[in-house]
Amino acid sequence: MELALLYSGGKDSSLAALLLDTFYDVTLVTAHFGVTKDWTHARDAAAELGYAFETLELDREVAAAATARMVEDGYPRGGIQHVHEHALEAVCGLDFDAVADGTRRDDRVPSISRAQAQSLEDRHGVDYLSPLSGFGRGAVDRLVESHLDVETGPSEEIPKADYEGELRHLIAAEHGQAAVDEVFPDHVQSYVHGRR
Repeated sequence: MELALLYSGGKDSSLAALLLDTFYDVTLVTAHFGVTKDWTHARDAAAELGYAFETLELDREVAAAATARMVEDGYPRGGIQHVHEHALEAVCGLDFDAVADGTRRDDRVPSISRAQAQSLEDRHGVDYLSPLSGFGRGAVDRLVESHLDVETGPSEEIPKADYEGELRHLIAAEHGQAAVDEVFPDHVQSYVHGRR
């Protein structure tokens, strides 16, 4: 069976791919808005892991709505959730038997509720999988440490292909770097360079 996994090049989505490839033919799909070339980081990580890779360009109006919400809220949660839901809807429109993401049990955002998962499946005729939904941060970190070569550091310094990079770029272009610094708290990101 063919599965599309939303992929950022980070540790969570990479670990999800490793867990799923026993049962599915996994294609890593990076959704982006065409604002930057950040998607190339995911392409390179996918190549290092040995997976097929595709990109999916998302609706720029979704990015505009997400960034407006982030600036209004003063934090990224609602905007990131909005983009992730849109990305899942878009990837469900591709020709795959199943779709998945790398969300963990203790993720605040993005997260997909049981009702949202069932709705995706019913409306699109695909299986939705969240293979890390039973794993907490500690379990994920231990598995990643033993199976993946990962670089971690401050979000603004780590190469990545998640939604955040493009959304940061859009906020900076419209509202300035100070708005980006206000919206996004300091946090650590990861980038996968291959398997151990």
